[in-house]
Parts: sequence; C-alpha cells; structure tokens
Amino acid sequence: MSRRHIDECVRESLAQYFRDLRGAEPHGMHEMMVRAVERPLLEVVMQQAEGNQSKAAEWLGINRNTLRRKLQDHKLIK
Repeated sequence: MSRRHIDECVRESLAQYFRDLRGAEPHGMHEMMVRAVERPLLEVVMQQAEGNQSKAAEWLGINRNTLRRKLQDHKLIK
C-alpha cells in the first residue's frame, strides 16, 4: 500500500463523513481524526515491533516516553 492509497482512503472516509452529516456542521474533527488513526497505527506498529517500544518509537519517529504515554492514553498498556 502506498502513501497515495492511504491518502485516498482518508479522503473517501472524510467525504462519507460529510455526507453522513447531511448538512450539519462538524465539531472537533481534528481530534476525531487523530484518535481514529492513532490507535490502529499504534496497535499495528506495536504488533510488528513484537511489543518492543523502543523499536516502535523509532519507526514512528517519536520519543519512547511519548509512545508510552500514547499507548496508555489508548489503553493499550497499563
């Protein structure tokens, strides 16, 4: 899957979101999108890294402490 394909999936999902709103104004879209994408991203990366937080953080380009906080925020670790 290429980045272009991911971009297209996001665009299609957002277009459907606006259709589903049927003219209602959206609120908090940025947070909604970050949360919608971040959790599955963390789940898949942690699985591919076999639970190794240091490796996962490196792959994600974030600090290990930031990763740990995000994992806790999404209740993926205690």
